[in-house]
Amino acid sequence: MKNIIAFLALAGIAQFAAAADVTGNAKAAENKAANCIGCHGIPGYKTAFPEVYQVPMLGGQSAKYIENALNAYKKGERKHPSMRGIAAALSDQDIADLAAYYAQQK
Repeated sequence: MKNIIAFLALAGIAQFAAAADVTGNAKAAENKAANCIGCHGIPGYKTAFPEVYQVPMLGGQSAKYIENALNAYKKGERKHPSMRGIAAALSDQDIADLAAYYAQQK
């Protein structure tokens, strides 16, 4: 039993350390951003589901803000159904790459 608890503790620490080491690569996100551009790349675009909502432009936002927002959607802390579904499919590396990609834009 002690070995199982120790293993689980080490696995949790390793996962946390791996997540902390993720560095965004804007170039790697060029192909990943295609899913985002359909809504976030259209000036003045509004969604109609589940309610009318002004879709924010992502270019020029800070990388930390984008990472926090995508992680909040992924965890269900933010409620927009489309974004929750999209963020749920993103890895930590995908999120870091997309954040770097949009942060470098003006």
